[in-house]
Amino acid sequence: MLQTENTLFTIAVIGYFALTIMNFAFVILKKDALAKIALYLQAGIFLLHTAALILRGIGAGRWPMTNQYEFATSFAWALCLVSLVFIRKYRFPVLGAFSSPLILLMIGYAAMQNREVRDLMPSLRSSWLAFHVSTAIIGYGAFGVAFVLSLIFLFRGRMKEDSFWGRHIPQPEKLDMISYRSVCLGILFLTLTILTGAIWAEQAWGSYWSWDPKETWSLVTWIIYAIYLHQRLRKGWKGKAAAWFAVIGFVCVIFTYVGVNTFLPGIHSYA
Repeated sequence: MLQTENTLFTIAVIGYFALTIMNFAFVILKKDALAKIALYLQAGIFLLHTAALILRGIGAGRWPMTNQYEFATSFAWALCLVSLVFIRKYRFPVLGAFSSPLILLMIGYAAMQNREVRDLMPSLRSSWLAFHVSTAIIGYGAFGVAFVLSLIFLFRGRMKEDSFWGRHIPQPEKLDMISYRSVCLGILFLTLTILTGAIWAEQAWGSYWSWDPKETWSLVTWIIYAIYLHQRLRKGWKGKAAAWFAVIGFVCVIFTYVGVNTFLPGIHSYA
């Protein structure tokens, strides 16, 4: 199982690289047919990636979400899923040109991690594992897509309406709304992540909250996106300010995942 998973993972890495090249070719050559090929390619890679995760779980005998490698490859999987949904829903192929490099970077990070399967520490042997980590993965994926959409929004302001970008990127108002919906999806799942984590922590360590570095930075990230939503709903905050706030929020997401594990070790250092 694990050998097959390694093979599928390698194919997925190569596939995401090919997807990035295909999307770049789409925007450079300005051929809509390449966008359709990229969409089908992304869907195919997503299925292979899903199969790799399933085989990892079967081979390990647990949910494949408990170390840096497993979370990183799951993070890339969620980025692929959410971006694929948004590309299809909003008929927005240019999103793939911006999201595929981010997916490639994340799965490339996963490829650099130790893939060895190890036994779970006692505190992780809980049915809450699947709920807590899976909600974090989907939330991070949604925030990643919101980050990409915000970059596109900032980039679009420099484009003429009759240009290739002007034709293929939605109007600023619609683009802003799509980004907002992605943030809403992300904060919903991040809220569930924090709540399930608190319940799990109480069962494992006897305390709902211990101000562990990862807990603290997850809360900081949640507050940033909560401010974004509050300002938007109460004060009609849109445009560049909202886009920059979404960018800053995703920087906090990345620091919560990578930076905390690297510079601020704690009880969550395994993830």
